[in-house]
Amino acid sequence: MTLCSRGQCRRIIDLARAERPAQGIWCDDRAVRRLSAAPLRAHPLGDSAVTIVFGAERSAELLRRVHSAARALEAAKIPHVEDVVPAYLALTVFYDPRNASYEEISATLMAACDRATHSSARSPKSREHRIPIRYDGMDLEAVATSTGLSVEDVIARHLARAYTVDLLGFVPGFAYLSELDPSLHLPRRAQPRPRIAAGSVAIAAAQTAVYPLDTPGGWHIIGSTQTVMFDPTRDAPALLAPGDTVRFERVP
Repeated sequence: MTLCSRGQCRRIIDLARAERPAQGIWCDDRAVRRLSAAPLRAHPLGDSAVTIVFGAERSAELLRRVHSAARALEAAKIPHVEDVVPAYLALTVFYDPRNASYEEISATLMAACDRATHSSARSPKSREHRIPIRYDGMDLEAVATSTGLSVEDVIARHLARAYTVDLLGFVPGFAYLSELDPSLHLPRRAQPRPRIAAGSVAIAAAQTAVYPLDTPGGWHIIGSTQTVMFDPTRDAPALLAPGDTVRFERVP
């Protein structure tokens, strides 16, 4: 399972907000309707992908449905499907247009969703990860000042939460962790840094994350970890997967 790029996510959100797509099909199948609170919509994305929109408002329940559908589509091993990319409001399926038309692949995807709603198989149990963190981030004091909290209060509130992995994206292994304490919500930095070290623990808006690689970034750095978040030599290169739970544990 791959993750959406920023451009793809913007395209998906635009599709979800549109009253009616310029092209596409409405999915009237009752089983598919049960998978989502609103009728699913399928749209072509270029000439080799289909975007299936589940709704226009982000929620934990909607995200759960997207993840459930993505797992079902991957397990179905549909011929000519090359990748399944879940996002917050939708998922995109990439396929080989030389061997399958948009109409054919759309119908096949909807049939797979229909089968998923009748399946008795349970969703995979999410894993819980304990990630050691040293609160030595370059922005820790600035975060305390901006939030009106003491440094120790910032640390305590960051430690207190169990975080859910919503999605992976941006770079390989970068997990967006939701449920950040509202008192720590801050917009991204006005000026991103050209390099953030791998293992940096950061916050921005309503989320926290661990940078898996050395990369540019605009989040507020509050700590660091020695945990390897992405290793291409592992069977599962990314440590975290959508639906997993993460808790941070302070180390000296």
